[in-house]
Amino acid sequence: MFVVILLLLYQHSGEGICHNVSRPNIVMVMSDAFDGRLTFEPGSKVVQLPYINYVRQLGSTFLNAYTNSPICCPSRAAMWSGRFVHLTQSWNNYKCLDANATTWMDLLERNGYLTKMMGKLDYTSGSHSVSNRVEAWTRDVQFLLRQEGRPVAQLVGNTSTVRVMQKDWETTDKATQWIQQAAASSRQPFALYLGLNLPHTYRTESLGPTAGGSTFRTSPYWLKKVSSEVISVPKWLPMEAMHPVDYYSTFTKNCSGDFTVEEVKNIRAFYYAMCAEADAMLGQVISALRETGLLSNTVVIFTSDHGELAMEHRQFYKMSMFEGSSHVPLLIMGPGLMSGLQVNQLVSLVDLYPTVLEITDISPVGNLSGHSLLPLVTGAFSKRQHPDWVLSEYHGCNVNASTYMLRSGRWKYITYADGLTVRPQLFDLTVDKDELHNVALKFPDVHARLDKLLLSIVDYPEVSTAVHVYNKQAFTEWRKSLEGNYSRVIAELRWHVDWQKDVLANERAVDEWLSGSFR
Repeated sequence: MFVVILLLLYQHSGEGICHNVSRPNIVMVMSDAFDGRLTFEPGSKVVQLPYINYVRQLGSTFLNAYTNSPICCPSRAAMWSGRFVHLTQSWNNYKCLDANATTWMDLLERNGYLTKMMGKLDYTSGSHSVSNRVEAWTRDVQFLLRQEGRPVAQLVGNTSTVRVMQKDWETTDKATQWIQQAAASSRQPFALYLGLNLPHTYRTESLGPTAGGSTFRTSPYWLKKVSSEVISVPKWLPMEAMHPVDYYSTFTKNCSGDFTVEEVKNIRAFYYAMCAEADAMLGQVISALRETGLLSNTVVIFTSDHGELAMEHRQFYKMSMFEGSSHVPLLIMGPGLMSGLQVNQLVSLVDLYPTVLEITDISPVGNLSGHSLLPLVTGAFSKRQHPDWVLSEYHGCNVNASTYMLRSGRWKYITYADGLTVRPQLFDLTVDKDELHNVALKFPDVHARLDKLLLSIVDYPEVSTAVHVYNKQAFTEWRKSLEGNYSRVIAELRWHVDWQKDVLANERAVDEWLSGSFR
């Protein structure tokens, strides 16, 4: 009912972007690991997301929005810089933008905007765990070690437990306070960025201090928002039929064991409930804008750094070019933007930089990889046509080869390393939405055409070589820094259970990798 009231109030609250006395305000809420397919039908039927639906009714929903790299830091580096990750050399969660890199928020501040960035930022180098970076550096080593905890679902609280992710709620409270106080009293236009951790999985505390995030945690309150009867159980290929890179991902994510149907459905249900909690945080921000009278002159953007597989393709987490991992939400509403619009155009996170700048009438600095989305949501003519493809690439942990994805039309083309040593994948998404049938050999002309297009965008064999060289150099420097503690430290990382099974063989495999040449 409250969302209906919001809807009616917004519809009577002014029109026309840039027609007001001041330039429009910008509010971006960026979640973590939110599957974009949940923001439109049929995915939207599985969980109640009232505030995303509110933005969808009053704004534009992009049906084909993708991350430029399906992992936290590189993805955010692309969004903040407006440039593909190979151009900024954002190779993994540890190696991303320099701290002094110019973001679109910096440009807004220089041009008279009151700015505030809160919550999860995660776009500069130096963050994340030692395990995370070492696993990325050693992905070419000839061993196979489980790097994550087995994915599990954890129920906490009761039917009145709303605030499960306390850290995110505290940040959201601070964001709404900032809107009510600083933004409401300012004579400047403002820009607010709120970064959420949800619906990212929680760290599995029972696995010790080095554990990663493999726990899907929620309360009965949020589970009630999920329509359990429409939760699908994803189809899996047999392990022996998997693409070799997908096999590596499944094994290192600790998903190669047996899972019951009930386990899989629970993981998916808990994930959807976590999305519902994130949606409520978006709602709190929108409510604060409405209550202060700022909503009518504010462009609201909701998106995510990447998606979540939630046991599709026998995997959880991200780090994959499959739809659950790479397809992100992107919804935009604001004065002068079309309402109830569904945009089929292929877009990606690098497009947000030029979009925000065009909305705020600020000239970009340097060469950008993205294109403004404003013509797509206003119907205005643009001299610069939006490309009919999107690029995503991945160079981090849990995947043992640099990966490049090109979406174009009905096709998704995925190639690896130098394009020769690992076989490519090609999916026709119009007939194979589950991405289970690699048709690269069946359609050699499509394969050749898309590979040629990809090479015109990025010299991916050269990039793969650069990443390989970086990985060796970074690992060597890290090992030297440990001096006599190397053997102990590397054995205690997230892969410690499998590492201890044959310590000498694993250390020898690392040494052979360091002394060898690029495959």
